[in-house]
Amino acid sequence: MDIEVIRSDRRVKTVSGRLEGDKLIIRAPADLPEAELEKAIANIQKRLTRRQEGRHLSDEALQKRAEALNRRYFEGKLRWQRIAWVTNQEHRLGSCTPSHGTIRISHRLAGLPTWVQDYVIIHELAHLLEPNHGPRFWRLVGRYPLTERARGYLMALGLELSEDSPHPLEGA
Repeated sequence: MDIEVIRSDRRVKTVSGRLEGDKLIIRAPADLPEAELEKAIANIQKRLTRRQEGRHLSDEALQKRAEALNRRYFEGKLRWQRIAWVTNQEHRLGSCTPSHGTIRISHRLAGLPTWVQDYVIIHELAHLLEPNHGPRFWRLVGRYPLTERARGYLMALGLELSEDSPHPLEGA
């Protein structure tokens, strides 16, 4: 990607960037040190890449998948307002806000096997019933027969869910 940097005396602190065709136009303060500018450009490129990666993911397909998993593993009893792919979760694979009925699934899962994605969706669906990672929660998640395998797969990739998530069979 071509990068064009436009420095301005009128800019004091901020660095901004936007795509114009295949060119990234960066606007920066005139006196910004080169090292800081390079760091800002890298952050802008990372953000733009994440945004573009997330565009091909279908929230509609994710909704249908969650509905099927709900029927199969929760007898169709769960209700939520929205489930969506997101590009702003760097440290989590998914998150759920039970009080709002919203579930967010990280775009980083898009390239993983379906059965691993299903595990993460089930994990987040289970939070609609049980907001913590206690024994009851893990019994709900454990309905999915590939739970252990999926957790091992994510662990091997260094992507296992948050460290406050104990082993799924602890305390069960």
